[in-house]
Order: sequence, then C-alpha cells, then structure tokens
Amino acid sequence: MSSSTLSPTFDAASFEQFLKLSGGTTWLEQLRRESWDRYTSMPWPSRGDEDWMRSDLRPFQLQRYSLPLEASQESTALPCWLTTGVELAGRLETVDSHVRRCEVSATAASKGILFGSLESMAVQYPEIVQKYLYSVLDAKQDRFAALHAACWQGGHLLYVPKGVVIREPFHVLAGMSDGGTDLGHTLVVLEDGAEATFLYEANSPNPEAGGFHCGGVEIVLQPNARLRYVNLQDWGRNAWHFAHQRAKLMRDSSLQWTIAALGSRFAQVSQQVALCGTGAESQVNGVMFTQDRQQMTYNTIQHHRAEHCRSDFLYKAALQDRSRTVWRGMIKVDTAAQKTDGYQRNDNLLLSDQCRADSIPGLEIKADDVRCTHGSTSGKVDEELIFYARSRGFTRKEAIRMIVTGFFQQIFDRITIESVRDALGLAIARQVREYQ
Repeated sequence: MSSSTLSPTFDAASFEQFLKLSGGTTWLEQLRRESWDRYTSMPWPSRGDEDWMRSDLRPFQLQRYSLPLEASQESTALPCWLTTGVELAGRLETVDSHVRRCEVSATAASKGILFGSLESMAVQYPEIVQKYLYSVLDAKQDRFAALHAACWQGGHLLYVPKGVVIREPFHVLAGMSDGGTDLGHTLVVLEDGAEATFLYEANSPNPEAGGFHCGGVEIVLQPNARLRYVNLQDWGRNAWHFAHQRAKLMRDSSLQWTIAALGSRFAQVSQQVALCGTGAESQVNGVMFTQDRQQMTYNTIQHHRAEHCRSDFLYKAALQDRSRTVWRGMIKVDTAAQKTDGYQRNDNLLLSDQCRADSIPGLEIKADDVRCTHGSTSGKVDEELIFYARSRGFTRKEAIRMIVTGFFQQIFDRITIESVRDALGLAIARQVREYQ
C-alpha cells in the first residue's frame, strides 16, 4: 500500500475526511457530494452492460486501494518520455493525485494563460472552472464515472484566452506509486481562435508496479480554436486503469488527439468527440501495444451534431503473449449533421497464437447526405517479410521490430509533434519480444 494513503478503502468516513482536507468551494463540494451519493447507489458495471460485455471485473477489488488523503513524503523517480529536447510553456507533475511541481513560463503567463492545479484554479478563478468543469463529462455514465466526479484530485487546468496562440507545449507528468491511487482530472479550454499543444503522460516508477487510476478528461474548443493533445498511458503492468474522456468542438475548431496505451493490467476507456459546430474537425490517432495477459478496451464515439464536420479515427494495436484488445467504435450522425465526413478504422497485428483482438466498428446515421466509412483488419506477421529481413543480416527479433514499427508508421506519419513520434517509436520497439 502506498505511504500516501491513510484509509484502507473508499468509504463514507474517508470521503468526509477527503472533503475536509480538500478545502474546496461550496459549489464544488456540492458537486462532489451529489456524485458520491450517485456512486454509492449505483452497481458496478457488469457484462450485461454493452460497453462492458467483454470485460471481466471480478479480479478488481476497490478495497485494496484508498483515497490519497495526504501527499507522500517519499521521493518517487518517474520516467518521462515526451519532452526530450522540447522547450515547454509549462510543466506540472503529480504523484498519487498530489501536485508536487508546477511551472509556467513568463511568456505563457504574460498572455493570460492559466495552467496549474485544478483545485487551486477552482478557488482562484471560480468563474472559469465552474463554467467548464463537468460541462462535457457525464458523471452518471457508470459507477467509475461517479466515483471520479466525487473524488477527483491532483487535477490540472489549461485555459487559453481568446485569440492567444502559444507554440511551446504544456506538459503534465502523472505518477503513481506501487499500490497507489491516481484520480487526476484534465480540463483543457481554448477560447475563440486560441491555439495550444498539451502533452500528458502517466507513468509508474517500475514496469511491474500496481495501482488504481480512475480519471477524466474534458476538452472544450470554442470557435476556430486549435489543439494538439497527446495522452500516453504507461502504468505498471499490475495497474487498473479506468477513464472517461470527452471533447466538445465548436464551429471551425480543430483537434488532433493522439493516444498511446502501453501499460496497465486492465484498461477500460470511454472516449467521445462531439462535433457541435459547423466545420469542426477531429483526428484521433490511437496506438496500443499489449503483452502478457493485459486487456485494453476502448469504446469510442464520433458524434456529429452539426453540418459540414469531419472526424477521422485510426486505432492500431499490436498484441503479444495472451493479451487482448477490444475496440468498439461508433460514428453517430444526428439529423441536422448533413454533409458529414466520418471515418474510423482499427488494425490489429497479432504477434502470438494466444492473443486476441476484438474489433467492432459501427454506424448510427440519421442524416441522408453524408459520407461515413469504417473498417478493421487483423492478421499475423508475414513470415516472408521476416525471412527477407534475416537474409539481409537482421536477427529475427530485429526483423519483427522493424515490421511492428512499419505497422504503426501510418499513425506516426499523422503525428505532427516530432518528440512524440520519436518517443512512441522507441517505447514500442522496447517491448517487442521474440515472435514464434
């Protein structure tokens, strides 16, 4: 158990102590209490629920984890992959849901950009946080969503005012000690015509670490805003990862969202992008690499609510050992969303005979003037490619590493941030083992 925890479980007494220590505003405490009541009255998701029908939660035991009521006094060294050689506009670091470092450049501060602890910003700038916090996420979606809404901690806010363009990225490094708890909440708001880049990575101190992450992401892009958002999940292989992620795009706004999922024992992510203003565009690039007995489930929705919008979701997964991935994608088009251009695809590369990839693309279209396409592929490494590479002096493992890298190259080519392309390529190459 992490030294940062004081209580054995998530119970009413711990929640009251958490509220006392958090020192939030009245409106935030009310939101937390409403969500806690909802959490205590809801059942855990089951295989009877459509999003969870391929997930087995029986090994998950919440009582093994607890609310991180006080910050750990131990120094926890965390790996950091995304910022090599990058000049940052701001950086924030958390460990077990407590902020231990926050810096903002003079340039960013002079432009009126807010970046820092979400808890602190809720007190200092309540007119902004109250307007946008939980304006996109649904705390009633399931019990994990309700728990997060009640107990989120170690959150972070990026707020970019109207017309402000910042070229240097903002970076958040979220760490979780072995057996610890991370309840971080990301809130990104770009006002009209603003542009920014946000890099987020979640890491454990060692590859075998465990823990419990129950997180949320909210992105709000006002008209003509532009955001590049990167989310790298590389928890230890015994961690449980549950997340709800939402983005809302208004007129002529643009979002490039890159996701890399490498760590955890079990991950279940609900991701939705709502295109609510005419001319909005979103591109989502997803990279998954699983091994051992990992399972990763991504339920994605591209929701077209306005006309002349474009969405492009591409997920690629490589699987080793007895691991499993589930990707369930849906393009939803409302009646008013004429001239929609929607695309989704999931490709899977199977690196063993025991792994399994479930791919379920879908369309739900109510408009009659749209172009929506979807597809999926699954297959093994071509032995002829391995033979070709070995005949030119490469070992079998080196050959497989090149083939896997080539498999993901389509996504790497779509990523416009060089440091992210390099970091993901190296992270995947490190995990490739001998393929039988």
